[in-house]
Amino acid sequence: MANQNRCTFLKNRAKARALYQIQDRRRKDKAMSKFKSEFLHTLSERGFIHQISDETGLDDLLVKEQVTAYIGFDPTAPSLHAGSLIQIMMLHWFQKTGHRPISLMGGGTGMVGDPSFKDEARKLMTVDMIENNIASIQRCFANYIDYDRADTPALMINNAEWLRDINYLEFLRDVGRHFSVNRMLSFDSVKTRLDREQSLSFLEFNYMILQAYDFVEICRNYDCRLQMGGSDQWGNIVNGIDLGHRMDTPQLYALTAPLLTTASGAKMGKSANGAIWLNPDMLSAYDFWQFWRNTEDADVSRFLKLYTTLPMDEIARLSALGGAEINDVKKILATEVTAMLHGRAAAEEAAETARKTFEEGAVAENLPTIEIPAAELQAGIGVLTLLVRSGLAASNGEARRHIKGGAVRLNDKAVSDERLNVGTGEVTGDGVIKLSLGKKKHILVKPV
Repeated sequence: MANQNRCTFLKNRAKARALYQIQDRRRKDKAMSKFKSEFLHTLSERGFIHQISDETGLDDLLVKEQVTAYIGFDPTAPSLHAGSLIQIMMLHWFQKTGHRPISLMGGGTGMVGDPSFKDEARKLMTVDMIENNIASIQRCFANYIDYDRADTPALMINNAEWLRDINYLEFLRDVGRHFSVNRMLSFDSVKTRLDREQSLSFLEFNYMILQAYDFVEICRNYDCRLQMGGSDQWGNIVNGIDLGHRMDTPQLYALTAPLLTTASGAKMGKSANGAIWLNPDMLSAYDFWQFWRNTEDADVSRFLKLYTTLPMDEIARLSALGGAEINDVKKILATEVTAMLHGRAAAEEAAETARKTFEEGAVAENLPTIEIPAAELQAGIGVLTLLVRSGLAASNGEARRHIKGGAVRLNDKAVSDERLNVGTGEVTGDGVIKLSLGKKKHILVKPV
């Protein structure tokens, strides 16, 4: 017992020492911060900053006055995904530190498509498709920035307002003449496509000009001095600064965040089953929570800084934990990120559903559910078909591989026969069938 108490004492002392070192380092970092403005200091300590066009000039401007900044979002789908959360969080912190954020919807540029680092041209969308996507995307922003607050209310604007009715000849004369094709060819986003000998259409080439013109228009109409975005947008944003200089705007600034990948190199915002959508009708709060709960150990501290609003001291404390306690930290990460998007109640419900499912082995009623006609279940459905219809597999072939690998369970019992027919006999006392893939993916099949 004495040895056990001593081990516990030493373990706690080591944790305390590690925590003190982290907090001491943070105090020193804060004292030595090169930024005077609260916004840039916050972004710097949380790991948001990749490049700034003029650090001193922007920092001085943010200290001196209330600044307006924007980030553009192209409506290529009915929802943004988790890959856009860094940009959305930048707008959140911008408003939180006393400035005015603008979420710009690309209703005009979306008709062209951004060529940045894409392997091929995007499929063109109709005006109706773009408008429907914008209406759907807009819903998630209000969870992060406040459009109704008395001071520094956020704005949502659409560049279709000035781009769709543009006079092409006047635009060429007044704007196009300021652009050097030689310089545009030097941008990484363009060089990548050309180096791969992949076509870059004249339509896409114009996107850079249109985005630069956006910056000028938003500066003129909304006194916007800063454009932010991902690091792949650096060339486009700098183009806007240069165009603004040539068209006599006040000094404009650029700030980009790094394009994140996970510790294992996976693209942020994607999972094995596809994009991690932000709209609840495309991905449930539970599945969103599960995505963050499954964060790799090496990413936990970084994601707490980027995707939550937890104080840095608390993040330092959580980052000092290790061993089995890292799983508790992942649950905190998942709950905090989910609470910002879906609300605290939905986040805590997702956490409780996961606890019941994984720790108690219970059939939690809040698990994702699909409905199957009772008559169809009475006749029997092949397990391969059921895996595909539930979204746990993309095809019969993938479902078959999962079964052969021992990953599929029906009501917590392993499935080894790919020819198994699932019928009403599998419906539990809870009135559902629990279909599982691995330890963390569960779907309830409900007869109706």
